[in-house]
Parts: sequence; C-alpha cells; structure tokens
Amino acid sequence: MADIQFTDEEKAILVRKIQSYFSEELQQQIGRFDAEFLLDFFAGEVGAYFYNRGLYDAQAALAAKMDDIQDAIYQLEQRTDFKR
Repeated sequence: MADIQFTDEEKAILVRKIQSYFSEELQQQIGRFDAEFLLDFFAGEVGAYFYNRGLYDAQAALAAKMDDIQDAIYQLEQRTDFKR
C-alpha cells in the first residue's frame, strides 16, 4: 500500500478539523504547522489500520451482494431430472 496522500484542499480541511478539535475539546490553540504534523503522524502510524478496516468492510459488503446474486440465479433455475 502506498502512503496515504491527500490533496492540498483535503489536507486544509483536515487541518482545520484538527485545529477545531483542539480548540473546542481541549481548550488549546494549535497552529497549522502543528496540525499538519499531527495529521501526517496519524496518517503514517494508524492510517493503515483505518484503510484496512475499510477494505474489510468493502469485502463484506461485496460478499453479501454476491450471496444475493447467487440466490437470485438459483431462483431462476428450472426444474429438471438432473441431480444437482
């Protein structure tokens, strides 16, 4: 997996969210540089865990849909003298 990369616009949004969290929840001001540093740290150290969880969730959703498709195909099957 490649490093998690954000566009400049996405990074600016995330930095503002980090700054807002620090301000509202911790009553501390954090500068843009520190917020970017924190974002880079979390992306590098824990980002893969969130990424993998997303992949597992996508796999589960796809498997559920495949089960639905298999059931729909089975319902289309016509009766014959052949054994299944």
